[in-house]
Amino acid sequence: QVQLVESGGGLVQAEGSLRLSCATSGRPFNTYSMGWFRQAPGKEREFVAAISWSGGSTSYAESVKGRFSISRDNAKNTVFLQMNSLKPEDTAVYYCAVHPWASLSGSHSRTGEYVYWGQGTQVTVSS
Repeated sequence: QVQLVESGGGLVQAEGSLRLSCATSGRPFNTYSMGWFRQAPGKEREFVAAISWSGGSTSYAESVKGRFSISRDNAKNTVFLQMNSLKPEDTAVYYCAVHPWASLSGSHSRTGEYVYWGQGTQVTVSS
């Protein structure tokens, strides 16, 4: 079975940092890209970042560009989201997801493009 397990969420003060991790088991595809999404209370789930299988290509939402960084370690089947300079508006449940294409086509920003999802981890930024 394909499973994605997220960790690293928590409570942090504004301007602080957190690093989220997402471990994938069951090898969904031979090669695949990964994405991070988030959903704040009362809001729709929105795209945060994506990374190609090789790690050579990344894509970010404008709201997090310059503050967040996505990376992956395929030997450990893990993708990371380093979040710096956090703001209260970053408060949300963060989800990782698997995209079946190895390379990024466009931004890979639509939720419907992803086929496997993690359970989500809560990130709360206080001011």
